[in-house]
Amino acid sequence: MNTPLQRSPEDTGLSRRQWLTGAAAACLGGGLVAVPAQAQELFDLDKVRASGILKVALYKDNAPYSDGKGQDMEGVDVALAQALATEMGLKLSLLPFDAGEKMNDDLRNMVWRGHYLGYGPADVMLHVPVDKFLMVDNRQALIFAPYSREVLVVFHALDRLPSLQSGMDLQDLPLAAERGSGAASTLIGFSGGRLRSQVKMFNSGIEAAHSVIKGEAAAAYVTRAQAETALRTSGRPPAGFGLTQLTLPGLADNGWPIGMAVKSGNKQLAQALESALQKVRADGRLLAMYRDRGLTLVAP
Repeated sequence: MNTPLQRSPEDTGLSRRQWLTGAAAACLGGGLVAVPAQAQELFDLDKVRASGILKVALYKDNAPYSDGKGQDMEGVDVALAQALATEMGLKLSLLPFDAGEKMNDDLRNMVWRGHYLGYGPADVMLHVPVDKFLMVDNRQALIFAPYSREVLVVFHALDRLPSLQSGMDLQDLPLAAERGSGAASTLIGFSGGRLRSQVKMFNSGIEAAHSVIKGEAAAAYVTRAQAETALRTSGRPPAGFGLTQLTLPGLADNGWPIGMAVKSGNKQLAQALESALQKVRADGRLLAMYRDRGLTLVAP
């Protein structure tokens, strides 16, 4: 990202929702650095192969990436999980989970220790922000292999907001955002709370975007994926709506990469997963996963 959000390592205790709507920052891209194989690392990869199953942790209620019940979940991350398992010659087993209070909780529960209720950890978790502060704060997890980039946009009805240059253009208009998200906090806090009374909260970014399509709001501050999902499911032509990238104070202007996480000692498994991802990307399958769902694949 060009201008990452400025924050300290103490600020890494953020929820998945905050990460996925703009509170992630100072990201590290690129691939996994190869390291010498150790006996325990080989054992971990061999153990997965011997089981014949790749267990993948996915967020519940995270459309358009992972949504639905149990093994019948749908979305981009579900399709990617299946492709990774296929490339590795394994069957896929999904481990859907509810987001914890903080990203650190999710990594602990689903990647390196397991949940106190008795489920997890998985072999790999998807949709993890590839962020250097998160890495430093969670050394028990290895975060790697960014496969896409989340980008925030102002989704606006062109008949009510034809163009958008700054946050000041949002004055005196009904606005929408996802409750508890970084985007919502930014809208509310903009210019000393100037827009606070205009912002209506919704349970998801997709619902916030739908409020624009229905004419209830003039604009919604959501991720591009959420806006594109709302448009696709509404059946409305996209010509009447804009998706404008707008940098507001406190948020990074170019989004943040999302990738995978495994237990820190499982470097051989990580290398196998990254190799599988490279094949899925190279032959166009990853791009198709996004296009088939009306989404834009933004390079990490």
